[in-house]
Amino acid sequence: MWIFTSKSFISIVQKPGDTDLLTVRARIKSDIEAVFPGAKVEVNKGTDYKYRAKVPRQAVATAVRDQVMALNYPNFKSTVKEKKHHSAYMAVWSVMNRAQS
Repeated sequence: MWIFTSKSFISIVQKPGDTDLLTVRARIKSDIEAVFPGAKVEVNKGTDYKYRAKVPRQAVATAVRDQVMALNYPNFKSTVKEKKHHSAYMAVWSVMNRAQS
């Protein structure tokens, strides 16, 4: 699952053998920390996502719920203030816009 927030882009997966833990992955370390403060973020240079953390499934569900409950904007793109995130998000938006046609 990919999740884009105003301050982070994370990928959440369940690794084999993990049932109560999910692996939260990111390209930017602070993206995990923005959604999961206090998570133990590990660096894996030889993997697709450089940063990852094991997070209890219930904590992931709560964090996603909290993001939804705090949502108060009419346009997502205008809430993304950091230039690096905004540029990346616009690239994804453009590709998905073309897919819509």
